[in-house]
Amino acid sequence: MLTETGIPTKEDLRTVMPPDERFAKGPVAIVECFQKIPCDPCVDACNFHAITKPGNINDLPVLDFDKCNGCGVCIARCPGLAIFVVDKTHSDTHAVVRVPYEFLPVPEKGQTLGGLDRSGKELGQFEVVRVIPGGANKTIVVWLAVPQELAMEVRAVRAGGG
Repeated sequence: MLTETGIPTKEDLRTVMPPDERFAKGPVAIVECFQKIPCDPCVDACNFHAITKPGNINDLPVLDFDKCNGCGVCIARCPGLAIFVVDKTHSDTHAVVRVPYEFLPVPEKGQTLGGLDRSGKELGQFEVVRVIPGGANKTIVVWLAVPQELAMEVRAVRAGGG
């Protein structure tokens, strides 16, 4: 249960996942924000107005998958590190998962990192295909190539692996 473990359940995740057809169109953001708190930097970050807060600043963000182009600007703007971009069109065998990263050393393109699930369990070693430097809040965005079947599981990286 999310409130006890901090890890979303499959039911929680179903509420924020795009339909399969959307993945076929290219990268798309996934907002795994499940706490009603006064926060909205993701809304301001999105130039395409794909992220909204329908009631007030305390409501959960809502992503319009049709408006989202997967640019990923929202990833680094989320103080809760709760936004990811998944691109299942990267190749037939691999997806690219973009994750927020706030540690040193900064990963480098071509490096292999441990890909972690939501509970911190390592799912394997995966190649970094791009690193976007942090903006004003210093959050780096790491692009990780993962097997297609792990695209919805990998949500963090550990430098140096195990």
